[in-house]
Amino acid sequence: MTRPFDENYWTNRYHEKLTGWDIGFVSPPIKQYLDQISEKSKTILIPGAGNAYEAAYAYEIGFKNIHILDFSRIPIGKFLNRHPEFPSSQAHVEDFFSHQGNYDLILEQTFFCALHPSLRQSYVEKTHSLLKKGGKLAGVLFDYYFPSDGPPFGGDRASYLHYFEKSFEVVTMQPCYNSIPERTGMELFFVVKKIR
Repeated sequence: MTRPFDENYWTNRYHEKLTGWDIGFVSPPIKQYLDQISEKSKTILIPGAGNAYEAAYAYEIGFKNIHILDFSRIPIGKFLNRHPEFPSSQAHVEDFFSHQGNYDLILEQTFFCALHPSLRQSYVEKTHSLLKKGGKLAGVLFDYYFPSDGPPFGGDRASYLHYFEKSFEVVTMQPCYNSIPERTGMELFFVVKKIR
């Protein structure tokens, strides 16, 4: 199945340095969330990881079973060059929708908004299938509708609940209070839990 915004699209964005989603460091809401997890043995996936600052931070604070995934080999290759201690077997260059695994936690940081809205239901189903029972999907979503045709593609709390409530228990979905200044008032922090 051909998907909008395929591997070539994202690789070209990296080649042309059109990476406005890349803030250059771990996202503060995700950093704070990771800081609160005491059980460092959790298996974590970060899809659409890009330069994977969240993975680098998680690995640094003791999470060793963390996997990154991206369509494009450019950011994955750069990440492994910057972090030679990170196991290359835990870095996946592939389509998220083809990925196989079983995770305690999936972290969402600018991946959902990069997908065409026609794929949102498929994203919910895929994250659900990748999580262990009781596993969580957590991270940041835009609470904003972008004026252009995207990506990124925005949304609001009600539109996200429409998707997630069918398959997950919504633990929280609230405005971020610790967004980066450029995204203040434009983000929701959310945690949803797989209950069946």
